[in-house]
Amino acid sequence: MTRSPISRRLFVAMLLAAGPASAQTLPPRATMSVREAHARSRAKEVILVDIRRPDEWADTGVAEGAIKLDMTSPVFEARLAGLRAENPGKPIAIICRTANRTRHVQEVLGKRGWTGIVDVRGGMLGDGRNKGWLDEGLPVGK
Repeated sequence: MTRSPISRRLFVAMLLAAGPASAQTLPPRATMSVREAHARSRAKEVILVDIRRPDEWADTGVAEGAIKLDMTSPVFEARLAGLRAENPGKPIAIICRTANRTRHVQEVLGKRGWTGIVDVRGGMLGDGRNKGWLDEGLPVGK
């Protein structure tokens, strides 16, 4: 499902209105495959966050181990900052449907000073260049 331009503008405005986040050690454009995200999440090396909407979670399920955090929520960045505070030093790997939104969120957050946000390539469904979580047969939950 495509996002409307108004929703994207509102999301960017919400991100710009919130305070800055602390730095992590990964470069701003870090990526990982869905298989690596799964393995590193299971090993507790990254915090895996599914940034899609509730209807999308219901449609495909959620990547095993992922925390559901709707990127359109007005408390998105605050909750993300809370996850970072609860898990100091761990990168936050974000996954969406096809990795379009994760790239966008990573870029916007990077401009705000966030680092350590990792884009999970391919997302849940794949993006034509990368297989998605479901394509790889990785486990899902609710």
